[in-house]
Amino acid sequence: MAQLQSSNLFSVQGKVCLVTGGGSGLGEIMATGLVKNGAKVYIASRKEAALKAVAERLTKEGPGSCEYIVADLGSKEGVDKLCAEVKRRTDKLHVLVNNSGTTWGAQFTDFPEKSGWDRVIATNVKSVYYVTAGLVELLAKDSTNLDPGRVVNITSIAGISPVADGSKLAEPGHGLWSYNASKAAANHLTKSLAITLAPRNITCSAIAPGVYKTNMTARGFAKDEESILENQPMGRTGTPEDIAGLLLFLVSRAGAHITGNVIHSDGGALYGGSRMARI
Repeated sequence: MAQLQSSNLFSVQGKVCLVTGGGSGLGEIMATGLVKNGAKVYIASRKEAALKAVAERLTKEGPGSCEYIVADLGSKEGVDKLCAEVKRRTDKLHVLVNNSGTTWGAQFTDFPEKSGWDRVIATNVKSVYYVTAGLVELLAKDSTNLDPGRVVNITSIAGISPVADGSKLAEPGHGLWSYNASKAAANHLTKSLAITLAPRNITCSAIAPGVYKTNMTARGFAKDEESILENQPMGRTGTPEDIAGLLLFLVSRAGAHITGNVIHSDGGALYGGSRMARI
């Protein structure tokens, strides 16, 4: 039963992947995990310098390779440009990771519309839809029900929790109402896309991370890391192995029968609330 060996079950060797928001944070970690296991990865975001540095590093380290595409997914025009460039470079895409995202925090009674709502919804929800729709033909090409195309949306447990303010990671008095709402929408969109794409042999699931150390959470960690850890039932936050390992499961043969799921990667923080006494 060689197909049950981990080297076969979790292989992404030779797969062609796109990771949006791949120039930093969780996107960079996931792109690294794919390249380290032999995939060809395209990363996309707005900041060319960061993209270039990551792509050069990953290609040098191998055994896979990495190229970058400068793209602003805050508008459909930007998404269309990204999709056109991906199609110019490859005629097949095995894996799409919709990871690009943005957030905004402000006071409840003074929450800006354009930057606080419109930009957040456009990047966190609309781009997930438009990138997936724009690349569906590449994902469907040669896909089968045993080796389907994969779409993985990176959302957040913030899209499940109703608490939008009071986070240790945000400024005091600043709530994340648009961010939470956008991630809830992305979670539901994931399930809708799973139903829509299944007949074309494409799966779609979401990873909903809890707290990981990234640029987005750096300020909160610098201010009060101890309090953050107190709210983690496992006594720690997420690591690169946690997010990369989960992604490899979802996009390899091991995860070929998983679709429409929103998988929490938070060490139980959403439901545990705080670290409890050991029994």
